[in-house]
Amino acid sequence: MTTAPAAGASPVRTAVVGLGWAGREIWLPRLAAHPAFQVTALVDPQAAVRDRARAIHAVPAAYADIDDLPADAADLVVVAVPNHLHTAVAARLLRRGVPVFLEKPVCLTTAEADLLATAERAGGAVLLAGSAARWRADVRALVDVAAELGPIRHVDVAWVRARGVPDAGGWFTRRDLAGGGALVDLGWHLLDTALPLLGPTRIVHAVGSVSDDFVNDSAAQAAWRSDATTDGRTRGDVEDTARGFLLTADGASVAVHACWASHEARDRTTITVQGVAGSATLRCTFGFSPNREPTPVLTRTRDGETVRLPLPDEPVGAEYDRQLDALPALLADPDSRGAAAAEARRTIGVIERVYDSARPTEPRRQHALAGHRDR
Repeated sequence: MTTAPAAGASPVRTAVVGLGWAGREIWLPRLAAHPAFQVTALVDPQAAVRDRARAIHAVPAAYADIDDLPADAADLVVVAVPNHLHTAVAARLLRRGVPVFLEKPVCLTTAEADLLATAERAGGAVLLAGSAARWRADVRALVDVAAELGPIRHVDVAWVRARGVPDAGGWFTRRDLAGGGALVDLGWHLLDTALPLLGPTRIVHAVGSVSDDFVNDSAAQAAWRSDATTDGRTRGDVEDTARGFLLTADGASVAVHACWASHEARDRTTITVQGVAGSATLRCTFGFSPNREPTPVLTRTRDGETVRLPLPDEPVGAEYDRQLDALPALLADPDSRGAAAAEARRTIGVIERVYDSARPTEPRRQHALAGHRDR
């Protein structure tokens, strides 16, 4: 599902910075296969990693640091470095006048969001944000149904994995490097889906709780990720589960449940929108886990009657291709400037407030999955 460049348009020359799982498995293969893009450079500090990726995808150039990347080498830089480097790397590029597509989480604090906005203005380049969930066909169908429900009173969003702690023992489970756990990782997608349903209203209250019963349980790691290992790594200090409750200035509410591991059988994502004229629920599975709901299901309920609505079939990961389809137009649209930083500030502001309100986790207890304990 790729869209060719408009007649007469040249492919967007693109560099990929960061060849961890997201850069290597999600973005680079899709960019290399997409007719609207031409991958001209790779940047990663590990020589073996960048040389292998360069050979696989026939990329002309590779560098160890973004300072080595010539300013005229790319029309767009896709930044997929570890979370704690997102803002620093993106801001350096933006100040040089280089447009950036930044993987989520776009930033880890509201101060970082402000820094990105300042860098975007200073360099005159545009910041675009990685935010795949809203590009799913089933989510788009839900948004269309929600528009028919009248004023929205409540949105309930949950992404609960059976087992899915990413990169267990690596940077993903270190607070100083990841910025947080499931709330920053899965919760970003959930908030990015829920908040637009409410419009521009302000979040006036945000409370929540976090827990870490599974983050260091080897049975709970995301085995479907190629970087999943705990050998020789440190114990994680982030939450594997977060719950939040938000109230808006208009009186609407949002419940958020983000969970890397649980006692559930399958990984599932559920979004329910309750309006004056009815409710709608989407049950599916975000992300790439093979332990997923077999097919997305969208239902609408009115006056005691629930009906299942049709959804198009699409392969796992199609939302990333669809987002790439839209990038060239967004890159050229003057209205894109400032939009990503403003949206990111709203999202991370909610996450900050939920973390601030969450009680400290209790002393670590053994709540291992299916009888397994740390190994």
